[in-house]
Amino acid sequence: MLKNRLDKRIKLSNELIMKLAKIDELKGQWTGALNLNPKILHQLKKSVVITSSASSTRIEGSKMTDAEVERFLRGIKQKTPKNRDEQEVAGYADLLGRIFDNYRTLKISESGILELHKILLAFSIKDKSHCGKYKNQDNTVAIVQGGKIKKILFKPTPPYLVKKEMDDSLEWLKERERKQDLHPLVIIANFIFEFLAVHPFIDGNGRLSRALINLMMLQFGYNFVPYISLEEIIEDKQSEYYLSLRQTQKNHKTKNENITPWLEFFVEVVLKQTEKALELLAGNKNEKLLSELQKKVYSIFKVGKELKVSEIHKRTKISLATVKQIVAKLTELKLIEKMGQGRATRYIKK
Repeated sequence: MLKNRLDKRIKLSNELIMKLAKIDELKGQWTGALNLNPKILHQLKKSVVITSSASSTRIEGSKMTDAEVERFLRGIKQKTPKNRDEQEVAGYADLLGRIFDNYRTLKISESGILELHKILLAFSIKDKSHCGKYKNQDNTVAIVQGGKIKKILFKPTPPYLVKKEMDDSLEWLKERERKQDLHPLVIIANFIFEFLAVHPFIDGNGRLSRALINLMMLQFGYNFVPYISLEEIIEDKQSEYYLSLRQTQKNHKTKNENITPWLEFFVEVVLKQTEKALELLAGNKNEKLLSELQKKVYSIFKVGKELKVSEIHKRTKISLATVKQIVAKLTELKLIEKMGQGRATRYIKK
């Protein structure tokens, strides 16, 4: 029985229990709505929608930087997304904005999830036929190179079993919420892993899973979620993200099933998000809120020393596209200042 299997695979180590307790302690200190100006909160929420949409779609292969996403979303009412990356960004931004504004009334049910999927893919031309519908064909998770499958990583639930397994998962979620016998983050992690294991849609499963995490955390009272991007933290730990899923998936539906690798990763990400939220409250919303990659780039700036993007790329070995994104973020946070135009553009520490 699936509901029993979902319970049995949860194994909490002392270290995990301590991290969950620390998150609870830090969560209790969050009083953002009381300490931050409503205008600042509104601006932060808009910024997180941009950052999260950029990060969540990049995890799936998009090439748009934060700066490009911001420019695109700023003018989206006047133009139609012209390529796949823009379509995915537009859909994620729309969905996340709705979650942030309406999480109290959104339902995590079959009809609710189908509607969220429909919103996510609303701008995607190639997905019109299946948006808002469970898959009707297999969607093996694999490494693809040159249009050919190089290695099969995971075989999700076949289409004819999707509805049953999703129904069972949703019933498990409803029961756990009623009994309140598991930590909310354990409930979220377990449900999201099963959602990804079922892979109920032809496309959009990864993006929708991250949107669902935001929704579920808000519904469980993690009210700082709209002000610190979860997706940005996951993107910064992308290799660990996929590794934790693969390590957990390899024993899926076996007698050795154990959700620990994924649960440890998920709790670590939420702990980081919680710590950043409190730093935000303390007014340290610049340097201390940087991701590890952003800190790496910022650390090479010395007072009075001007650097070009190409120089930053060479010194950090970070991809040029990511450097451009990070430089835009550092400029937005007023940690560095842009000098010159065009090819002569360089940046200096403020």
